[in-house]
Amino acid sequence: MESGHTAWLLTSCALVLLMTPGLAFFYGGMVRAKNVLGMLMKNYVAMGIVTILWILVGASLAFSGSTTIGDYGVIGNFDLWGLRDLGQSNDHFGLPYPDNVQMMFQLTFAIITPALIAGAIAERMKFTAWAVFIGIWSLLVYVPMTHWVWGGGFIASNIEALDFAGGLVVHINAGAAALALIMVLGPRIGFRKEAIRPHSLPLTILGAGILWFGWFGFNGGSALAANAAAGNAFLTTQVAAATAATAWILAEAFTHGKPTTLGFVSGAVAGLVAITPAAGFVSPLGAMLLGLVAGVVCFYALRLKFMFNFDDSLDVVAVHLVGGIIGSLLLGVLAEEAYGGVAGSMDQFVSQAISVVIALVYSFSVTFVIAKVLDMVMGIRVSEEEERGGLDLALHEEQAYGFVE
Repeated sequence: MESGHTAWLLTSCALVLLMTPGLAFFYGGMVRAKNVLGMLMKNYVAMGIVTILWILVGASLAFSGSTTIGDYGVIGNFDLWGLRDLGQSNDHFGLPYPDNVQMMFQLTFAIITPALIAGAIAERMKFTAWAVFIGIWSLLVYVPMTHWVWGGGFIASNIEALDFAGGLVVHINAGAAALALIMVLGPRIGFRKEAIRPHSLPLTILGAGILWFGWFGFNGGSALAANAAAGNAFLTTQVAAATAATAWILAEAFTHGKPTTLGFVSGAVAGLVAITPAAGFVSPLGAMLLGLVAGVVCFYALRLKFMFNFDDSLDVVAVHLVGGIIGSLLLGVLAEEAYGGVAGSMDQFVSQAISVVIALVYSFSVTFVIAKVLDMVMGIRVSEEEERGGLDLALHEEQAYGFVE
């Protein structure tokens, strides 16, 4: 073990954990003033619930051994439950820093992934139902996906798909789940009938800045060492975000006549999403091309919710699902051996495409079943009166701003 690697991964843990509050503010600014605390709470509560579950059983099921069906690893075992046998050595993972640091790093990813879904169901889902949902979803969807991709499971071992920092595990996973959940939940009152505007774009811009900052730990830390791969991931992350943000506002100005602040930060997040699976495998020019595609395609993907009439409140599908698919697929083409040891090829592209389909179908279908069952058992949507009055008062007996009646 080396202190430099340990220091960088500890720093990355803090950076990625900070992304969840950043996401809360990014989403919080986009909802109406009567719902901002409800949105913040739906993000922050993941830091509590997921931490507990991860320590008890999640980390073990993701990263201890592999239960197989035939030659395909599908889930871990309970050898590490409670992390009771995971000390300060590096005996389990064999990385150049303590095993418990690796588990903390992975925990921060497990926290933010369900929090991403919250943007899709803004302003209408019960807090109690949300809390139960993210606990079940984390164990039934996030943990298996993590094992398949990063824990020795079949997507990495048999399909040989690549995912540097979470295109499959985090973004496609959360985006597909968001789509399933909003199909069960239904649209907000007034969707497509009245203007539903963000209440505080400065809050959203601040949240986007925190996300952008934290993403350097998200991608740079995924090199799992303080080395050249981390440096390249750091650089490609910046290039993709900057290019996508610029491409988004150009597409926005071309389509609607004016660029917007919300458009710039949305484009930046789309670029950050798209570079996530590829950050350690592509060159800076490859990251620029990836960011360009993400910025333009994700902008036009905003139309999907109107074409198919689903109320994705804060555009999780357009940014995270579409952005994750773009990054995962283009990785198969743009990867360069000099950077990540893998060259883009048709075989790699096919592997990436198969993994995208698996992640999308599994997350969507299991999430849909979870949401349906919860809706039957406890109901997942607030009443019409609560929705009209705002979730802050109805669910939390608080107000974000003193002047709100």
